[in-house]
Amino acid sequence: MARILITGGAGFIGSHLVEYLLRQDHEILCLDNYFTGSKANLLHLRDHPRLEMIRHDVVNPIMLEVDQVYHLACPASPVHYQYNPVKTIKTNVLGTLNMLGLAKRVKARILLASTSEVYGDPQVHPQPEWYWGNVNPIGIRSCYDEGKRVAETLMMDYHRQNGVDTRIARIFNTFGPRMALNDGRVISNFIVQALTGQDITIYGEGQQTRSFSYVSDLVEGLTRLMNRDGVFDPVNLGNPGEYTIIELAEKVLELINTPSAIIHRELPLDDPGRRRPDITRARELLDWQPTVPLEAGLKETIPYFAARLKQENIPVAASLNF
Repeated sequence: MARILITGGAGFIGSHLVEYLLRQDHEILCLDNYFTGSKANLLHLRDHPRLEMIRHDVVNPIMLEVDQVYHLACPASPVHYQYNPVKTIKTNVLGTLNMLGLAKRVKARILLASTSEVYGDPQVHPQPEWYWGNVNPIGIRSCYDEGKRVAETLMMDYHRQNGVDTRIARIFNTFGPRMALNDGRVISNFIVQALTGQDITIYGEGQQTRSFSYVSDLVEGLTRLMNRDGVFDPVNLGNPGEYTIIELAEKVLELINTPSAIIHRELPLDDPGRRRPDITRARELLDWQPTVPLEAGLKETIPYFAARLKQENIPVAASLNF
């Protein structure tokens, strides 16, 4: 049994990771400032004897004794990380510095939840870990993109200079239950719009591509990476299935009987044209690859959003086709 700190543990991915690690009989410290995380995500575990909830912002140092650190704390959707870009980059830089300092002090292994956004609008496809990316350092997304790139730099420098036992996971688009209603990412947007009878908004022509990984697959990948010795360089964790945004919208419309139509809006600045992970390293080093297809994941996620809308007394103007 290990004593494990999860920053951002009340968030979408963090709460699933908390649940998974509790099932493995570990003791969990969940750290969150509840900017995008929610106590509701862990409400069913509030009386668990091996879970401790701590309200704290990682921008500020904290003294804890742990064996492992999963550092997930940071807004991950453009809507949230662009709301306060200075705070976002402080979370990425100062938050990572504080967690690395903690890991160094107590000799804990630390895993950084990095992102496919470090590849920017990639000119290499699919994206392998050796690719340095194509990022606008002064754009409206740079608080997150460059913030995570600096966080990765800090991880590698603490490893090389101080011998900290580090892991870097580059996470591609992930979805599933417990995403926020106002998450702002494409899957949650499409599902909420379809369920409430709003038009489905596609930015640009919808030919840009993304790869979507179900949250249970990601959590399995994160824990395998954490517990694999000697893997200090970044590892992509994502689903290599590639879909255009218009294909995703059509898939959501297949599964939800809704009056929604598809409409097009102007493409946001610096929106990546193509995004797909090369997961060769994850397959070889972790014996990991995703097992949940997109449609199966959507069938788990859509009922969650329908239930959340009803909880919030938001009218649902659609029915499910499955």
